[in-house]
Amino acid sequence: MTEEPEINTELAKSLGLLEEEYEKIIEYLGRIPTYTELGMYSVMWSEHCSYKNSILEIKKLPRSGGRLLVNAGEENAGLVDIGDNLAVAFKIESHNHPSAVEPYQGAATGVGGILRDIFTMGARPVAALNSLRFGELNKGDERTKYLFRNVVKGIGDYGNSFGVPTIAGEIYFEECYRDNPLVNAMAVGIVKQTEVARSVAKGKGNPVFIVGSSTGRDGIHGATFASEEISEESESKRPSVQVGDPFTEKLLLEATLELIKSGVVIGMQDMGAAGITCSTCEMSAKGNSGMEINLDLVPVRESNMSAYEIMLSESQERMLVVIEKGKEEIAKKIFEKWDLNCVQIGHITDDGRVKVYYKGKLEADVPAESLVLGGGAPVYVRDFREPSYIKTLREFDENSLQEPGNYNEVLLQLLSSPDIANKKWVYEQYDTQVRTNTVILPGGDASVIRLKGTNKALSVKTDCNASYVYLNPYKGGMIAVCEAARNVACTGAVPIAITNCLNFGNPYDPEIYWQFREALRGIGDACRILETPVTGGNVSFYNESPERAVYPTPVIGMLGLIENLSHITTSYFNNEGDSIAVIGNLSDKLTLGGSRYLKVIHNLLAGDAPDIDPYIEKKLIDCLLRLISSGKINSAHDVSDGGLAIALTESCIMNRRKQLGCKVELNINTRPDHHLFSEAQSRIIISYNPADEESIKETVRTYGLDFLLLGKTGGNKIIINETIDLNIEIASEAYYNAISHIMNNKV
Repeated sequence: MTEEPEINTELAKSLGLLEEEYEKIIEYLGRIPTYTELGMYSVMWSEHCSYKNSILEIKKLPRSGGRLLVNAGEENAGLVDIGDNLAVAFKIESHNHPSAVEPYQGAATGVGGILRDIFTMGARPVAALNSLRFGELNKGDERTKYLFRNVVKGIGDYGNSFGVPTIAGEIYFEECYRDNPLVNAMAVGIVKQTEVARSVAKGKGNPVFIVGSSTGRDGIHGATFASEEISEESESKRPSVQVGDPFTEKLLLEATLELIKSGVVIGMQDMGAAGITCSTCEMSAKGNSGMEINLDLVPVRESNMSAYEIMLSESQERMLVVIEKGKEEIAKKIFEKWDLNCVQIGHITDDGRVKVYYKGKLEADVPAESLVLGGGAPVYVRDFREPSYIKTLREFDENSLQEPGNYNEVLLQLLSSPDIANKKWVYEQYDTQVRTNTVILPGGDASVIRLKGTNKALSVKTDCNASYVYLNPYKGGMIAVCEAARNVACTGAVPIAITNCLNFGNPYDPEIYWQFREALRGIGDACRILETPVTGGNVSFYNESPERAVYPTPVIGMLGLIENLSHITTSYFNNEGDSIAVIGNLSDKLTLGGSRYLKVIHNLLAGDAPDIDPYIEKKLIDCLLRLISSGKINSAHDVSDGGLAIALTESCIMNRRKQLGCKVELNINTRPDHHLFSEAQSRIIISYNPADEESIKETVRTYGLDFLLLGKTGGNKIIINETIDLNIEIASEAYYNAISHIMNNKV
């Protein structure tokens, strides 16, 4: 152990605290803090743990009601009622900064952490998802390839080894993410409502145990690292990146679920960000209790660790558990069976303070409430103003674009662009079918996993078009929610709740904070109308480098419920000779703002995000689900990135076992590129038996929506008017192999 530094304002600043925050700590304690105490406050009051710059805006979201069994933020993850005494625990979190400096372990431990959030509630994880952002992939940048390759490998290795299917996700490639990739991990679990565990510490005298792996120096100040910008010095912060062990995590899962079922657990919490500090303080504050712990008892794997290091370590696969007094041996025997640590390190008190002893010395004595979100952690109102670029980009004239001479070539360029191209290079590295419940595999609108022993299934999706949010944060936030809801509805699911991961730049920049406020306003308005409350999630600020900030990227994790397995619907055409139609809102102007067409073909990000009306979206989802439940829809596919032409092409080629062409006639009364590639919202392509057309039309009109007959399925070509005439095999080659060609240096 090294000698502790002098405690002063400069030291506090070096740990990420503001001068006024340091003064507030002194006020809370009535004295100068110890080094360990200062470290505890620095991590707990970091943005990553305290949400000090975001909580006032987050509280404006709809965070209760509907099927929610706990309000947002109350537990380790959101909890949603799906009937029959079952609940879904689900959550999404970021691991952006760790993945920027150590992509494999950064991504792997992001998966491990979110899985622990799920099973500490007593839920068995049944699915993992992700949302990823990297720099431009097709510019030959080897660093981007390195990050992409190793993030995907980290996600795959951890999930595959742990034994959870990674079934859905999204990936975008934009230059703004080059230095600061986004790695958001989501997990979904199932639990009986009578077996839910809470993250609370209560009951004076109840013993406190640390379970799982031993504690090392990895991950110290990881929460602080996540609350600062990426810079040239970030590479030196590899010690702030945790190291994961999925096989230990699998043992921890089984031991934890067995422990909960034994009935001896009062409360438990994952040791994620801020490690022992976070779990002791948050659990104590939530239970209006206190805790005394002795760090001499903590199993460590490195010699001469200080109290500061043990309290702030973010070593993986550890949890803090409060056991009912007198039943300690039950817990010990369960963890002994699974060959894991289960060591009592303290007990519950009733004075509201967390006291930390080490080597006979009181190293910390702090009011638990003073460290936590909603308690004594600081809360700030930040300045905000609309960025000047917004007005400039809105002045863009779409008619100034040169019209393409060959639309077949345009379609192929879009199909092979990394944003649109099929991501099989990624998801083929994931075990998508472990536990044999995956019904719809990655690659469609959303993925579906059945719940064994029931007639139910879950449809899950992550979604955010950050280009839209950059152009118009309010509309972009609404679109992220609406498109995610539309995606799960296309599989036959009722959207029931969301989790979110809010990735933005520096909140002290008024223009960044304006983006944040407006995006959350859009998310909240959409969620209220679609009746999909926010179960919780994660805020990730400081996603920028000295060169640039990332696009504002509020990722939505959508949960949908299918009550009848027979209602599961695919995105691709299934039958030769089916009719094809588009339903929804067909009256909005076909603009190209923020479209993949503008980016890929014209190298532009300009204009405004497409218009969106969540009330129309709600009608469209209700209408589609009614059609699906009637058995009259053979496929349903959302029109999104790339517009109608891409959606039609994907419907033809997504089922690689039985690809079907189509012949479509559009009433093109303006430039063809507007009709083909506009990403106007609230549109779904459906296919159906021609005999059901009048009944389908009647249902659509009942909801006040538009119906437009497009054509029929069949043949081996994608034909749209006289504009596009493309062989399926050529389209399929471009769509499925583009990313693997780039990653294998074949282009």
